[in-house]
Amino acid sequence: MPTKQQLHDLVDRLPDESTDAAARMLAGLAADPVALSHFLAPFDDEPYTEQQQREDAEAIAAIERGEGITTDELSRRLGL
Repeated sequence: MPTKQQLHDLVDRLPDESTDAAARMLAGLAADPVALSHFLAPFDDEPYTEQQQREDAEAIAAIERGEGITTDELSRRLGL
């Protein structure tokens, strides 16, 4: 795990035009626990199985046939 000093060293090596973007990213990580947990989560290396691909294709086809419900209808059903 990098130390704060190592992070400072990385910041010092950034070109001047990158400091705004870096500051926004760090501010977001510091303020948003969900964003932080996303970055700390392990990489999902499970394969996308043929069954999952078939199920996704079936769901997309059903939506294209108009078999889904609208966002408004879903919200109504959920009482939102």
